[in-house]
Amino acid sequence: MINPSFWRGKRVFLTGHTGFKGSWLSKWLLMLGAEIRGYSLDPPTQPSLFVSLGLVHEIDHCIGDIRNADELSSSVKDFNPEIVFHMAAQPLVRLSYKEPRMTYETNVMGTLNVYEAVRACESVRAVVSITTDKCYENREWVWGYRENDAMGGFDPYSSSKGCAEILSSAYRRSYFNPSLYGKAHQVALATARAGNVIGGGDWALDRLVPDCVRSLSKGEKIVIRSPGATRPWQHVMEPLSGYLRLAEYMFEDPFNSSEGWNFGPNDDGLWTVEEVVAETIKNWGSGHYECETNPGFHEANLLKLDVSKARAKLKWVPRMLTTEAINKTIEVYKRHYERQSSISELVSSQIHEYMKD
Repeated sequence: MINPSFWRGKRVFLTGHTGFKGSWLSKWLLMLGAEIRGYSLDPPTQPSLFVSLGLVHEIDHCIGDIRNADELSSSVKDFNPEIVFHMAAQPLVRLSYKEPRMTYETNVMGTLNVYEAVRACESVRAVVSITTDKCYENREWVWGYRENDAMGGFDPYSSSKGCAEILSSAYRRSYFNPSLYGKAHQVALATARAGNVIGGGDWALDRLVPDCVRSLSKGEKIVIRSPGATRPWQHVMEPLSGYLRLAEYMFEDPFNSSEGWNFGPNDDGLWTVEEVVAETIKNWGSGHYECETNPGFHEANLLKLDVSKARAKLKWVPRMLTTEAINKTIEVYKRHYERQSSISELVSSQIHEYMKD
């Protein structure tokens, strides 16, 4: 599915490289032979997967804020990338309620700054802008949202991502119009929307599996909110493989690739929060939980993506069952707590295995 020869020597600019998904993608790109410049704030958590993987010594590591337009543009122009992955974001729902201004400044204006930096850099050929499945106006449908469904969002985080999608559409039509590719510009711009991502090394607060692991490691009871809420759970390698394949396709067909794209699991990946917690405890080997009666803020009850377009056009398919995703996730967390050997080696092994399969 992924073509290693395509990535060998490719110059890739990655915003948000110090975060959870950014660290996994940085490691994967390094294994593929790409040249990477990362642009991000300091690692957002302690512990940090970015630090555990030793990435600070392996990529062109730049500390910067995407809200700083001039600094960002200068970094992009100096590196002259061919591909830009925009992953930097304020990604947490609960924090967005506390810090709405920062959330919109980062997720909307930060995205605008990335696109302006791309406009000023002649080397860029493809931009993959990562948003979320929560960008859709959630109507609690039992069927999956397709890429042409309406944008929306109840909470500040979700709506900021909906705004980022609308902004991306406007920039695509105004400055990176596919019909003018090769005439007025040479940039393909796509957005990528993934479901609830899990994987070893995520230490963010208010995320289900990291919160579970913190409690389990201390022998404490897990307290979960919205136990019946259903989400499209997927291992981090699943959407990342989609982002990589999408970037390849953007070089093959810039006209038809400059769109929004969904990357989610099969229907058997739709699990309730309580089911994920139970499976996490099973893989950990011990633990117990109770359900919170009042989560304190609105959360969607049902959310599902239709990935038919990615299947048809990219030949991308989700391949990992949720049971396997949780097993691989807990394997990395246990490695951290047991300190038996390198987390970097285990993550590399999981990526190799995924690509081989």
